[in-house]
Amino acid sequence: MRQTEALARITVAPDPRVDDVLTAPVQTFLIDLHEQFSSARQELLAHHATSQSAASIRDIVGWDAETAHIRSNEWHIAPAPVDLVNRRTELTGPVSRTALVEGLNSGAQVYMADFEDTITPTWATCLDGQRNLRDAYAGSLTAEFDGETRLPAPDAATLMVRTRGWHLDETHVRIDGIAMAASLFDFGVCVFNNAAVAIDSGTAPYFYLPKFQGAADAALWNDVIRWTEAHLGLPSGTIRVTVLIETIGAAFAMDEILFQLRDHITGLHTGNWDYLFSLIKTFPDDPNFILPDRDDLAATTPFIRAFTELLVSTCHRRGAHAIGGMSGVIPDLINPARTAPMERKVTVDKRREAGDGFDGTRIAQSALLEIATREFDRVLSYRANQLEVQRDDVYITKSDLLTIHTTRGDCTEAGLRHDIRVAVHYIGEWLTGTGAVAIDDHLEDTAMAEICRAQIWQWRHHAVELTNGLTVDDTLLDRLFTEERSALRSDLGEVAWAAGRFDEAADMLREWSSRDDLIGFFPIEAAAAI
Repeated sequence: MRQTEALARITVAPDPRVDDVLTAPVQTFLIDLHEQFSSARQELLAHHATSQSAASIRDIVGWDAETAHIRSNEWHIAPAPVDLVNRRTELTGPVSRTALVEGLNSGAQVYMADFEDTITPTWATCLDGQRNLRDAYAGSLTAEFDGETRLPAPDAATLMVRTRGWHLDETHVRIDGIAMAASLFDFGVCVFNNAAVAIDSGTAPYFYLPKFQGAADAALWNDVIRWTEAHLGLPSGTIRVTVLIETIGAAFAMDEILFQLRDHITGLHTGNWDYLFSLIKTFPDDPNFILPDRDDLAATTPFIRAFTELLVSTCHRRGAHAIGGMSGVIPDLINPARTAPMERKVTVDKRREAGDGFDGTRIAQSALLEIATREFDRVLSYRANQLEVQRDDVYITKSDLLTIHTTRGDCTEAGLRHDIRVAVHYIGEWLTGTGAVAIDDHLEDTAMAEICRAQIWQWRHHAVELTNGLTVDDTLLDRLFTEERSALRSDLGEVAWAAGRFDEAADMLREWSSRDDLIGFFPIEAAAAI
């Protein structure tokens, strides 16, 4: 009777997969999750909004004096489970059947199945992804490749799942008329359907958690995980997570995030593109935070390097893995010389990460696996990680993280054109349901589109003068959007252009670029169009 009464409270959008993926027990669990944490999530989002408003005043951003005792005291997180001790190479990709089979068989230590940056969150895609995860955990996953049926090998990568962030709603599931948090939906369906099977097969539910603004995000997730373990009868510490550090607020709260999740966290990951996006969002009206061309924002840029070195130092002091940034280069296997310069940059990046003390790195293409593995093998050899490298030499100040205006680099018309073209191309594909898009020999995701469109807005908002003397204003943007739209159409060809929604994407992006305020997240703004 209780289940029947509970199910009357939930409305689920129709889809052929619903009965298979969202059974009555799953829906009841989602109702319980929503009931327990919906209010707390709304409070957290209100806190984010308040903090964003306050963060426009530069002096407010920094380490929290009230949590100084956490940063100064000695403590460690719980040790990582056996299948997450060695994470030197992590491959990330969508939740489709083919991507899962390829990722699990890639030779990487971890495959991160992504519900956030590499998919368009249509209802069909989210349900299909959950069904594919269930099959993967159960050992029944197969996929067709040119008529050949493949399945994950016995030595397959450890599976992790990235949920969507707290800021997103799953509008296809409403409880008492209120849309469910997308993060709770992704987490809840996965853990309910797969926890027992995963444990029986020698692993457990492992998650990547994105878009933290600070310690409050970690505290709420800790409550969710502890409640879930108790509700499902799982031993404490069964569910393990890695947190992506993608915002300036989270950069100043890494110790606190690790502390809040200390029984469940295994590491932190550097999300460089989202981090740059966060700087523009946090200081929209401050000219000291105008970023130059993205090509000039390498990982060795002083303020970015300060962020990554702080992450390694903080993680290793607490016994947590530090996972390096993501590389999305697509090597040309037919003409290797064409993409060789980009592959050399990947080699340099991975060599620097391994030398800096990172325990692993992420890639978006299995063709980069050999490069990433080679550079980490050179440093780690037979060690699973390098947690013993404490980086006591690292001392990072607030100024190190926030001094952007001294960054070498220019604001050029070519850089602006590239931002327009990448954003239009990506969003045009995203609107049709493709969340991982090959652009200029890189596999791009939502994070890249966000930094591109944020930089366009920033340069127009501040009327930046480009190196050729032109000022970024509406007149210039109108011309560049027209020219880049035409150039993209020519490059893609009429068939590909007709298959995408590039005109619609360009119109959206152009309108967003001239608003007084920077929109928060384009997937929210464009959700009604998918």
